[in-house]
Amino acid sequence: MPESATSTGAASQGAQTVTRFVVPGPHSMVSLLGQQDELLRVIEQALHSDIHVRGNEITITGEPTENDLAVRLFTELSALLDAGTVLSAQHIDHSLAMLRGGDERPAEVLTLSILSGRGRTIRPKTLNQKRYVDAIDTHTIVFGIGPAGTGKTYLAMAKAVQYLQAKKVNRIILTRPAVEAGERLGFLPGTLYEKIDPYLRPLYDALHDMVDPDSIPRLIQSGTIEVAPLAYMRGRTLNDAFIILDEAQNTSAEQMKMFLTRLGFGAKIVVTGDITQVDLPSGTRSGLRVVREILDGIEDVHFANLTSTDVVRHRLVSEIVDAYSRWDAAGGGEAPVAPPGAPRSRPTARAAARGDRR
Repeated sequence: MPESATSTGAASQGAQTVTRFVVPGPHSMVSLLGQQDELLRVIEQALHSDIHVRGNEITITGEPTENDLAVRLFTELSALLDAGTVLSAQHIDHSLAMLRGGDERPAEVLTLSILSGRGRTIRPKTLNQKRYVDAIDTHTIVFGIGPAGTGKTYLAMAKAVQYLQAKKVNRIILTRPAVEAGERLGFLPGTLYEKIDPYLRPLYDALHDMVDPDSIPRLIQSGTIEVAPLAYMRGRTLNDAFIILDEAQNTSAEQMKMFLTRLGFGAKIVVTGDITQVDLPSGTRSGLRVVREILDGIEDVHFANLTSTDVVRHRLVSEIVDAYSRWDAAGGGEAPVAPPGAPRSRPTARAAARGDRR
């Protein structure tokens, strides 16, 4: 924002400071503060300062550090409005998180476009998401690890489509382990497509958001886009492809090794998963949990960690993730150990029915 567009002044009031911020003329106060000041109330709850608005002047009273944070926030929100962004409570939450913990400007992070089409633009919404997206550009193999709702798979899919459109790759390969059927699928009714479709449906759903639905059958028929269970990757070398392994927490260490060694020339791999939602049979160690220590120190391999602060769904999702983490840390998540010789129950279809986008 140009310096002439802001005006700040301070007057001492005991231990507090009064700071004034003038919103630039082109912006309406409703676009900045929300209908009936709904966004202003979000800001007031997040900051330890009193905020009063008169015309286009905002008066902030509080500790100097909090006032400075408020001014930086309003500056970034004004820059987002300059870029044509329609502000929401999430923009405020994510902007404050970046201003408090990062060195990148929220306006630069939240206006970065990955893919535009079908009337929408896909972009990172948190600093960790931007770092994840940047890592995909600069590394051959990237692991996106974090809880549900952090955009792991969705952003990877957007990058894959972007690379295909830019002709950086010739095809996109999307895969998931069909864990609940032991990747044998034999006992399930129906054709092979009907057996594997529930496990791959979330990938199709994301694809429909990014590519013209009418073109998807043609792209799949030509092999430009391939959606298949992980077992179908065995024995192949994948050149000039953008390959995404989703739900990787449900791979064994052996399956993870098999998948990663499919990497061919001109290819890029993104592996996504949530190590807190493992559906493997008891006694099987998740390949996603052990791969970091195995590949630690190998150049061109990057691990991107997303947390509850990166959840971009309903606000409650972030709180639910944190609540379960506290419960697990307290020992509540420990599963009972079956006695030797006890029959092992068949794994549930939780992951297939879950159908959430990561």
